[in-house]
Amino acid sequence: MKYRSVFEIIGPVMIGPSSSHTAGAARIGRVARDLFGRQPEWAKIYLYGSFAETYKGHGTDVAIIGGLLDYDTFDERIKTSFEDAAALGMTFEFIPEEEEADHPNTARVVIGDSQGEMELVGISIGGGTMEVTELNGFPLRLSGHFPALLVVHDDRAGVIASVSNSIASQGMNIAHMEVGRKEKGKMALMVIEVDQMFDETLINELKSLPNVTQVSTLAN
Repeated sequence: MKYRSVFEIIGPVMIGPSSSHTAGAARIGRVARDLFGRQPEWAKIYLYGSFAETYKGHGTDVAIIGGLLDYDTFDERIKTSFEDAAALGMTFEFIPEEEEADHPNTARVVIGDSQGEMELVGISIGGGTMEVTELNGFPLRLSGHFPALLVVHDDRAGVIASVSNSIASQGMNIAHMEVGRKEKGKMALMVIEVDQMFDETLINELKSLPNVTQVSTLAN
């Protein structure tokens, strides 16, 4: 396995005790909040494997809630995230699952409010790093290392080319891209990680493209 940084080996600056069970969990929660686009009113967190077995002792639970409150891995407020969530009126529940997942540190985070809900599956892969492996039923691979665009669109010819051309016109390079669909001709999802930070100009341009129905962003 190749590492981009020494921090992927020793872990980031963080609230302990574990880079995998605490820092990685906090990042899963924070990415879920970022993709949801606002503070959720409720959360149900399903834990698998090692997460399910040790989440209380290793602080996985307070870390995920801290992430959902937009706390970074080093934020001291992670320690009081349960109380902070209650003060904001956010309810939450942890459900340890017995079934095996593909990765031992897996969390399925379901969050929502009166406007809608979102489901995300994230894995903590060591050193405080994580990956999103599923979003609202779409399998994907989102590392969180790069700024990312998530484009929901109708499965039509030319949409991928139009989105790619819009990104290229801004002088941006695509680091990773994948496309998934649940059914031919129906809803599809593009996940695009780019090397540079994007601005509202690109986001608005993508939203205006034919057959694009939603654009979500994830800042690095």
